[in-house]
Amino acid sequence: MKEEIIQVFQESASIKVRFIRQNAEALGEAVKILVEAFKAGNKVLLFGNGGSAADAQHIAAEFVNRFIIERPPLPAIALTTDTSILTSISNDYGYADSFAKQVKALGRGGDVAIGISTSGAAANVLKAIKVAKKMGLKTIGLTGKDGGELAKLADLALVVDSQSVPRIQEVHITIGHVLCDMVDRLLFQQPT
Repeated sequence: MKEEIIQVFQESASIKVRFIRQNAEALGEAVKILVEAFKAGNKVLLFGNGGSAADAQHIAAEFVNRFIIERPPLPAIALTTDTSILTSISNDYGYADSFAKQVKALGRGGDVAIGISTSGAAANVLKAIKVAKKMGLKTIGLTGKDGGELAKLADLALVVDSQSVPRIQEVHITIGHVLCDMVDRLLFQQPT
């Protein structure tokens, strides 16, 4: 069992290293998009399904509360948290509209929409990204495998080159932490 556990950690670490070697510039661009949005008084909308829903909530919480440093709250909303909204939209219109209708209601030009889908194929994430783009939001996709449709739709795609959903999710939350850390540094920390 010990060897299997070590193998999981080694696999996770190697996928993270491969991701950042391939995507360091794109991740830096995502940071810039978020910094510009927050500086202009705009917000971030995050959404995904299952573990990606949890990641959306986690990242939103880090922006609204704080990440590491004490700083003012930043406006971020996870569209995965209101069960009454999610179930009423799904019941009345269909699950594919569960995030798109929220983007229509809450999004404004200049905001940022972050769609998270390990496969890049989640219908409700794709529909919300399409709506966000039409409304003038900047769109960022966190995805995996070959990027799927999400990588083609989003203004900026961060694709984890792996077939393993757990490993993709591990990289996604690391990406979220890097975004929070870099936004904090650029907005609130004085240069040394």
